[in-house]
Amino acid sequence: MNKAVLIMAYGGPDNLNDIEPYLLDVRGGRPTSPELIAEIRSRYAQIGGRSPLLDITQAQASGLEKALDALSSSGDSYQVFVGMRHWKPTIRDAVDKIAAAGYQDGLALCMAPHASKMSSGAYLAKLKEALSSQPTPPAIQFIESWHDQPFLIQSLAQKVHEATQKFTPDARGGIYYLFTAHALPAALNEQGDPYAEQVQATARLLANELGLTDARWTFGFQSAPATAGQWMKPAIEELLPSLAKKGYKDILVTPVGFMADHVEVLYDLDIAAQQIAHQNGIRLVRSESLNDSPHFLDGLARFILDNWRVDAIGHH
Repeated sequence: MNKAVLIMAYGGPDNLNDIEPYLLDVRGGRPTSPELIAEIRSRYAQIGGRSPLLDITQAQASGLEKALDALSSSGDSYQVFVGMRHWKPTIRDAVDKIAAAGYQDGLALCMAPHASKMSSGAYLAKLKEALSSQPTPPAIQFIESWHDQPFLIQSLAQKVHEATQKFTPDARGGIYYLFTAHALPAALNEQGDPYAEQVQATARLLANELGLTDARWTFGFQSAPATAGQWMKPAIEELLPSLAKKGYKDILVTPVGFMADHVEVLYDLDIAAQQIAHQNGIRLVRSESLNDSPHFLDGLARFILDNWRVDAIGHH
C-alpha cells in the first residue's frame, strides 16, 4: 500500500524581495512597519539573503522517505511531502498534491517537536483547512508532539558531543551548557499550554543523556520579538551576561526547539547572541542543527512507523 507523509515547517523568504509578503502572511494580513521590514531584511541579508529552511526541509523529506522505505516490513511504500505554514509550498499545496496522487492514507507532523496552540495547533488548523477544501479528503493522522522521544534526545546529544570538540582540550571540562527554544507569550503558561513544560523536559532529558549535573546546564528562551507584552523567560539576552558574571567563559548553546537552520538559529544565535557573548568575554559555540542528519531521520522514520494509527482527520 502507498502511504503519504506530510512534514510541515514554518517557512521563510526565498529572497529579500519576499520579505514584505512573507511578513504579511506571518502577521495574518496585518501590514508591517517599514522599520521592522528593514530590520528583518537586514537579518536575512546577513545570513545569505534568503532562508535555507525550505531546502533543508526538502532534504529532510528525501532522507525520511528513504528511511521509511528501508524500514517498512509490510511492503508499504512511502512518499514524503513538504508544506510550509507561512510560505510556499503551502500546507494546502502539499495536501492538494497528496489528494491528486490518489493517497487515501497519510500522517502529518511538524518539524518542531513541542506542542503549543501557537505552534502545533496552528499547523493543525492549516492542515484541517486544507483537507476541508478537498471533495474526498485523504485520512491524515496528525502527531502533535514528539519532544521526549529517545531518538530526538540521542540525535541532539550526538551534535552536542561533536560541538565540544570546538573547545580547546583544557576548556572542555569546564563547558557550561545552555539549551534554548523559541519564546512564546508568557500568558500561554496560565492557559495550560504544554509548550514551556515540554521544551524544558527536552532540555532535562538531553542534560541527563549527556550526564550533566544541574550545576553545568540551564535552559533559556530565545528570539522573542521586540514588541509589547510579556514573553517566556529567562531570555538568552539576560542569561549570557548573568553566566559571565558567575565566571562561565566557555558556553555551548544547543537550540533544542529547532530541527533545522533558519533565521532564529543563523541570526539570533550565530550573530546576535555571539555579539552579547563577545561583549561579556564568553566563548560561545553552537552545536549544529539536526537538519537532515541520517541518525535523526532514521529515528523519526521508526517513530512514524510505530505511531501509524487508523484514527485520522478527513475520511476514507
